[in-house]
Amino acid sequence: MMHAAAEAGADILELGIPFSDPLADGPTIQKATFEALEKGMSVRGALEILQDFRRERRTPVVLFTYLNPVLHFGLESFVEAAREAGAEGILLTDLPAGADGALEEVVRAGGLDLIRLLAPTSSPARIEAVSRGASGFLYYISRTGVTGARTEIREDLGHEVRSIRERVDLPVAVGFGISSPEQAALVAEVADGVVVGSALVEALGRGGVEAGKAFLESLRRGMDAPRG
Repeated sequence: MMHAAAEAGADILELGIPFSDPLADGPTIQKATFEALEKGMSVRGALEILQDFRRERRTPVVLFTYLNPVLHFGLESFVEAAREAGAEGILLTDLPAGADGALEEVVRAGGLDLIRLLAPTSSPARIEAVSRGASGFLYYISRTGVTGARTEIREDLGHEVRSIRERVDLPVAVGFGISSPEQAALVAEVADGVVVGSALVEALGRGGVEAGKAFLESLRRGMDAPRG
């Protein structure tokens, strides 16, 4: 699927490392996570998938996981292994900005971009604090709650992204709930990136890699279509 996503026009890939307690994820990603764990997927297994991908493609990859698997693997060992496998960045969903400065420094010193999350509830002061420790891009959560496809995009999203851009220099990508070409196109008008996870996993569940690729191609067409 990583190869298919790159062929479909994805600019950056997010590769999830499964964890038994995915608190930020909704039913779709939880189900995929548990199935992966039941079939033996591990941190090392995910890095091997990335390493295989890197033998043929240079599309940037951000690792998405929780803090526990990284600490269990060993922080320094993980950062080194991730870079050797070909990762450009990491997103740790349960590591709030500023909660562990020493850990953050190990990640940055190891050459990985530390992708930070912002929420609709983030205050202006918090936005500035989060951006100071971030690199690569900022991931703006389009709504409160867990991951999962939705049918609507909130009307305030454009204003919120513009407000963030006034305070930070990093690109802003928006995720959580985007599930159609129309939604992707709307988000692409106000943000630097569109993040889609649950809807892609749902497409994979329905029809495998071919369906996943076709879904991403539809998002790419929607985002690239001329605006009237």
